[in-house]
Amino acid sequence: MDVLHVILQILLGITSLLLTLLILLHKGRGGGLSDMFGGGMSSGLSSSGVAERNLNRFTIILGVTWGVVIIALGLIMRFSGGDS
Repeated sequence: MDVLHVILQILLGITSLLLTLLILLHKGRGGGLSDMFGGGMSSGLSSSGVAERNLNRFTIILGVTWGVVIIALGLIMRFSGGDS
């Protein structure tokens, strides 16, 4: 059970970092942090509808994976007595 716990924690760390990067890649909707980091200038680069849809799909899949890992870690900690 400890091996599964460690694997899930590593997977949680990787998915958290990738999810953060994917969210930052999304096109800004105007104003805010996206313009601060150059989101307004790169609007011509991300104008492809297919690329934006694929980015949305990858972000949703990774977000669901992240949520499943969180739930699995919570269940493992609850049913193992929380001592690990």
